[in-house]
Amino acid sequence: MIGRLRGILVSKQPPWLLVEVGGVGYELEAPMSTIYDLPSTGKEVTLLTHYAVKEDSVALYGFMHEAERALFRNLQKVSGIGAKIALAVLSGVSTNDFARLVQTGDVVALTKIPGIGKKTAERMVVELRDRVDGLAVTLPGTSATTNGAPLDPAGEATVALQQLGYKPAEVTRLVQKVAAEGDTAESIIRKALRAALGN
Repeated sequence: MIGRLRGILVSKQPPWLLVEVGGVGYELEAPMSTIYDLPSTGKEVTLLTHYAVKEDSVALYGFMHEAERALFRNLQKVSGIGAKIALAVLSGVSTNDFARLVQTGDVVALTKIPGIGKKTAERMVVELRDRVDGLAVTLPGTSATTNGAPLDPAGEATVALQQLGYKPAEVTRLVQKVAAEGDTAESIIRKALRAALGN
């Protein structure tokens, strides 16, 4: 199992990252909570990882903080939740906020996250209430940097939000609403997620 990677951040195209370790490029999927905290490309980065093997695929997921990885793993223990929804949860709310929503039983707020319906939200509250106590850690916010991607920041944010499960029409509306001149893709995504969740 691969539990941690330390290497050079080659590219970040949310939700995908490419990290070169000893001449080998590892492609990982990461939640936006991790992508917000990444250094600029070309810098060294250390990521905690989750290695998933299925019948027809192998996937590697990267996290900046142990609380994120722990929540990612716990979420997938809930019936009906897979890696994609777990990433959407981590991208939409911090571990602190998620712990609070579960502990207070705020099903309505949980259903604002893409892919989570009322029944899934209710299962999350019941099954995770006893597991989220240790996840409430503060995730520091850092300024995002551009990565030289061919897409403009708004275009890059649009692609990332669609991959997180938002519908194209909703993504277009959100991006147009929050994007400002000089914004990076990460800052647009952050603001769009806040707007979508009513924060």
